[in-house]
Amino acid sequence: MATINEIQEQIIEEFSIFEDWMDKYVLLIEMGNRLRPLDAKYKTPNNLIEGCQSRVWLQADWEDGKIIFQGDSDTVIVKGIVALLLRVLSGHTPDEILNADLYFIRAVGLNEHLSPTRSNGLVSMLKQMKLYAIAFNSVNGKTMNEQYEKTQNHRTETLDSTGI
Repeated sequence: MATINEIQEQIIEEFSIFEDWMDKYVLLIEMGNRLRPLDAKYKTPNNLIEGCQSRVWLQADWEDGKIIFQGDSDTVIVKGIVALLLRVLSGHTPDEILNADLYFIRAVGLNEHLSPTRSNGLVSMLKQMKLYAIAFNSVNGKTMNEQYEKTQNHRTETLDSTGI
């Protein structure tokens, strides 16, 4: 499996083909349309992401030391954002997720071209994914305090690097 940074580089390359943001939105929508539908059993209030104007569901499962994310949204552009985040973070260890510098968001221009409500939703989705990583680390031997401190150190760097 590719590293988080390798996946980010692929995404940056895919978006760099287009100069016009309307074309980039089309690409984002296509990514969302290719996202496997989330099983209805996961579309529960517990899996809804707070802070998103659109409805976004995120399911996280633990498989062989890695977190497997699944998600969905009821709007096409947000579903594309969900697809991007799943592509980058799903299938990685909690530590990889917690230490990830998600620079692709800034590099492709999402931070500049998303509406404020979509940007807030993006931040909420990232926060929830990192919280899942903390929780899975806690269950698997690392204390919440260790993970909280580590996340706080990386939180500012991650948000700064996304430009949001």
